[in-house]
Amino acid sequence: MTTSKKELRIHYKNLRAALSENDIEEKSLAIANNLIRLPIWDKTYYHVFLPIVEQKEIDTEFILHLLSGKDKEIVISKSDFETREMAHFLLTDNTKIKKNEYNIPEPVNGLPVPTQNIEVVFVPLLAFDIFGNRIGYGKGFYDKFLAGCKPETIKIGLSFFESVSQIDDVFESDIKLDYCVTPEKVYNFI
Repeated sequence: MTTSKKELRIHYKNLRAALSENDIEEKSLAIANNLIRLPIWDKTYYHVFLPIVEQKEIDTEFILHLLSGKDKEIVISKSDFETREMAHFLLTDNTKIKKNEYNIPEPVNGLPVPTQNIEVVFVPLLAFDIFGNRIGYGKGFYDKFLAGCKPETIKIGLSFFESVSQIDDVFESDIKLDYCVTPEKVYNFI
């Protein structure tokens, strides 16, 4: 069975809306614990999204602790809604975070990090399929960002829910995942 991006966006937004704060915390912790199994820990620069709480996104605080405990360089982004591009900054103790008009937590200041330096990207998504295709919010920020990364950059989707069999309206410009991690499982698309 295949499903369109539009149908999946609606369905998974509704599923997330039904999650309690406790569900989000438990599932987010399980995802972080499953990340430990991936062969990615020899890298230095890891890009992490800061969750939009109002959208009930995965709480990446557990991933931030994991990366910090492994002495990794953590990169976060600021979105430009006119150009649909993201500027990347090193997350340090001095980085100030502020929510933008879309409730996205973003760095106010910080040390810029070139896209080419980023080795691992944790990708937010609403749904994904067994082939590594993903569905986000439809603005294209991550497709544009990932297209600018080095070919060997590891792309890891994070999802509260398991895969669908197939997304039927995938575009050539859509960037596939290398892995997707859920509370239950690690999917490998390499």
